[in-house]
Amino acid sequence: MADRLNVMARIKPHREHLDAARSAICEIMDRTRAEPGCITFRLSENEEDGSLHLYEEWSDEAALTSHHEQPYTKAVFKAYEEWLAEEPQIVHLRPVR
Repeated sequence: MADRLNVMARIKPHREHLDAARSAICEIMDRTRAEPGCITFRLSENEEDGSLHLYEEWSDEAALTSHHEQPYTKAVFKAYEEWLAEEPQIVHLRPVR
């Protein structure tokens, strides 16, 4: 478990891009969950402020790096350049137990 990595990301798109941002993440969920090293990949939404929240658990840093190198992940990151109202807030955490 020492190598495991949890990632929590808050993604805040402009209101007019919320549906597209949500859909783009949902479209890559099955492929992401099937990647080697992906333990959990879950999306939640704060309806009050229109922010999206990803909770991810990876077996190690290499698995997360590999996820970021996938063409479908890169396509979402590219779209973020136009969609986001602010920089994503991303926190990497190591499980204690």
